[in-house]
Amino acid sequence: MLEHEEYVEQSFFFESFLERLETGLSTQEILAGVQGELLSTTRLPMAIDFLLTDMKLTGGLASAMGRIKHYFTPFQTFVVAETERDGGRFDFRIALRILLQEAKYREKCPAVQGCFFYQFETVCRNRLGYDPGLAAISEDPIYNDDWRDWIAILRRQIGWVDLADMIFVRSPLYEKKPEEESLPTLFGEREGRIAKATRQRDPVYLFAALSRHLGYPSVPRQKRVTGEENIIPLLQRRIEHLESRTALLEEEHRGGINLNRFIGPPSEQ
Repeated sequence: MLEHEEYVEQSFFFESFLERLETGLSTQEILAGVQGELLSTTRLPMAIDFLLTDMKLTGGLASAMGRIKHYFTPFQTFVVAETERDGGRFDFRIALRILLQEAKYREKCPAVQGCFFYQFETVCRNRLGYDPGLAAISEDPIYNDDWRDWIAILRRQIGWVDLADMIFVRSPLYEKKPEEESLPTLFGEREGRIAKATRQRDPVYLFAALSRHLGYPSVPRQKRVTGEENIIPLLQRRIEHLESRTALLEEEHRGGINLNRFIGPPSEQ
């Protein structure tokens, strides 16, 4: 887990990224601009410096985020990677809104249950894939071994067993059988009550009820946009990828690519 000020700066970073993206600035211009506005006492400026360096090689952000797991969680990397996947339709703008909302929630001493429901709702609503999504969620440092074991079970049984039932049996409301006494309780009575009341329904109703009654964050919805509105940011990101690759080809033509600047994460000192 990061310090509180890191999440405050992450919130500012994602919010500024989203706002400046709408003005037509390139990703590299946005990263360079926001980097100078962040607190130098946090680790985010160094992380952005690494993103900028790696982007010149890959043209994207997910690769670099995945290499500095000590700062960006696997879930954050997964969300960004889905926007960069060839043939994918997940909008980078909605990904930024999702990461912004999560960072704001983590500023406030978040409940583990709230983090899980938010992350899993993100996967469900945006159809990002249960298996890779739950794999990324399970690696978040906010979860202990009991949680990771349960997420692994969910990953195997999702689609076969109702999510609400799996939550209910890990709440105090469920009367455990003798052979189940060792199973740890992961959810409270209120989560268990809501899960019981939403059995055999679409999970989105469960997520909505948890947000209404327990104040857990809800996942930003993707606005309906026309093909013309959606194609502009998509083309812009593809052009940035092409520019990065062209720059590498030009550098190679001039006498070779210096790989030293791409090796290893930035120092934390």
